[in-house]
Amino acid sequence: MARMDSGAAPPRRGRRAPDRTRPRKYTRINSEAVDYKDLNLLRRFLSDKGKTRGRRVTGLSRKHQRQLSVAVKRAREIALLPYVGER
Repeated sequence: MARMDSGAAPPRRGRRAPDRTRPRKYTRINSEAVDYKDLNLLRRFLSDKGKTRGRRVTGLSRKHQRQLSVAVKRAREIALLPYVGER
């Protein structure tokens, strides 16, 4: 069987065009690392149920999203943040 080439590559999933990058919320914060003691910053990235918002919603890079999740876990462990939100 002969393979039919149309010459066009299939569209990529999950990648944006380089000219249409989404502005990062994190770049507006003006801090290098996420600190577990900065509760106002952490609460911005939590839902009303207490869940951490995903990267697609927050617009954070992988590195900053990971720092955020570690900071939220540390803040919850020492009771600065609740594990569940208000019901």
